[in-house]
Parts: sequence; structure tokens; C-alpha cells
Amino acid sequence: MPIRVSIVVFRECDPSIIYGVFDTLWAAGRFFKVPPGEPLFEPRIVAAEHGPLELITGVSIVPQDSIDDIEQTDIVFVPNVIVLTPEELHALDRRLVAWIAKMHQNGALICSACGGSLVLAAAGLLSGRETTTHWSHVPVFRREFPDVRLHEDRILVQTGDGHSIIACGGASSWQDLSLLLIARYGGSEEAIRISRFFLYQWHRDGQLPYASMAANVVHGDGVVLKCQAWLAENYECADVVAEVARVSGLPKRTFDRRFRAATGYSPLAYVQALRIEEAKQMLETGSAPVDAIGREVGYEDASSFSRLFRRLTGISPGDYRRRFRIPDYARSGSQDARPGNRMVKGSKGN
Repeated sequence: MPIRVSIVVFRECDPSIIYGVFDTLWAAGRFFKVPPGEPLFEPRIVAAEHGPLELITGVSIVPQDSIDDIEQTDIVFVPNVIVLTPEELHALDRRLVAWIAKMHQNGALICSACGGSLVLAAAGLLSGRETTTHWSHVPVFRREFPDVRLHEDRILVQTGDGHSIIACGGASSWQDLSLLLIARYGGSEEAIRISRFFLYQWHRDGQLPYASMAANVVHGDGVVLKCQAWLAENYECADVVAEVARVSGLPKRTFDRRFRAATGYSPLAYVQALRIEEAKQMLETGSAPVDAIGREVGYEDASSFSRLFRRLTGISPGDYRRRFRIPDYARSGSQDARPGNRMVKGSKGN
């Protein structure tokens, strides 16, 4: 019998992962296979109730089953949920959250993609365990679930008894998770065949190259928010850490402690992240040499800049440019992609 996969749909889901996972698992074992084979999975779209459900993007989806129809399933797949605040997280349909926990108790393999790991944590499945999520969900995740060991740099994390829970990180990493499931249940040859057919690639470098650093403004510390806004405009100062502490009006040790508690960064690490973000945009949109970009963002020593860039992004500046620079055919006539069109000012100092 095909392996039953219940793809759980919340109102807060976006449709791309839902249908991407459905189509990929539906194709495994049979689609464009010579000779024709048997289906490996039987994916079904499941919601709290029957009837059309309008998703957060405005697209309507018609579930095939409701949770009341399913007492047993082999795999539960939780797609991304777009929740950016604790309030939005708490507004998730508790019926679905409870059903996911029940299926785990009944022996189902539980999988999540992107922000779906927030749902698993809300269901109590990740307490004391490790997981990953999309980098944009990290602030809310850390605030709401401090007992979960979060690896935001990783694409896939398997945890639980017998690896009974699998989470994947960034939005397109559902492809990695789908291929992992195909390899686990159908063998590596079938996973390779599906990856070639759909042009999927394993994200072997993790999420760091894709992450936007220094983006944590989901906190209630008004003093730190003021300092973050000031740093975005003034981090070219020679002694920027001391200067921003002065702007805060707090003693240096108190400021350092509050800044780290609110953002997850020390003030110096935050400045470094801002500068690397600018360097990333220069690499994406311009053609200046790497060492010139390093000097522009405040690092006279090219090797020091390259080491910091690799530490914060996981790849070298040259590899980053090759991966993310807009192709010439996409740049033609674009006013927003001109070299030198950057996020923030260049900087000097730390």
C-alpha cells in the first residue's frame, strides 16, 4: 500500500509548499518512470473542516479530508505558516495543533517545512529537542520556545525517538525534505530520479548564505530599537560601539546586556552583520572586486573581510557573487539592479 501522507493546511499557510510537496510525493515511484511503477506515497490535503479554505495569500484550497476523517496516518507534513508575531502564533487553529500531537502519539512520522516547525513546537513535540526553521522565524521561535535547541543555519534536522520528527528550514528546503522521504521509503535511485526530473538541488551549504542578518526588530525594547535605527545610518563611525552606547543613555554594561537580550547579537556582532549585509548587496548587484568591497564596508585587510564573510554566510564572497548575482539577461533595463544600488551607506572602523 502507498504510504499515507497527510499535508496539514492552516489558514496561515501559503500554497506553494502545499502543492509542491503534494506533486513531488505524488510523482514518486510512478511519474515518468520506465517501466511504469507503483505510487510510493498517497498524499492527501487535510484541514480542520471540510469545505474551501481561504489561505493567508487569498488563494482558496479545497481539502480532501478533515482531521475527523483520519484516525491513523503514516506521515504528517506541516507546511509553512506565515506567523511573524507571538499573537499570530497563538491564533493558529488549536484543533489542528492537537491533531498533529495525536498523530505523533499514534506513531506517525511528523515533518515540517519552513515555519511549520513553530506548529510542532506549539504542539509540544520539540520541548527539549532540536530543530530548524526559516531564518525569518527565528526571533519569534526563540522568544516563545526557549527550551528548544534551534539550529537556524541548518537545512534539515531530524530529532525524536528513531528520528520520528524532521524539520527543514528555508522555504525551498521542502525539496530536500521531500527527497529525504523518497530516499528513506523508495531508495536513493528514486530520490535521484525525482530530483533530476524536477530540477531539485540539495541545499548543501545550509541557510546562512540566504539569511538576512541583523533583522531582529521583533522585541519590545524601545531603547534598543532606537539604537538599531541609529546604527543603520551611522555605523561608519570610528568607535561605533561606544558611540551607540552613548546614544542609548545607558551604562555600557547595561546597554550591552539589553542589546544582546533584545536582538541576540552583541553590539559589535550586530555592526559586523550590518556591514556584511551591505557587502552581500554589493556582490549581488555590482562588479567591484571583492577586496574593494571589503574596504568599502570598513575592512582594509581583504583576508580579514573574507574570513568574516565566510563565518557569517557559510561561503566565500566570490562563491556568494556567483550564486546570487542577478544574471545579465535579468538586469537589462532594470533601474533597481544597477551596480552601486545598496541598502545602506559604506562604513569604516570595527
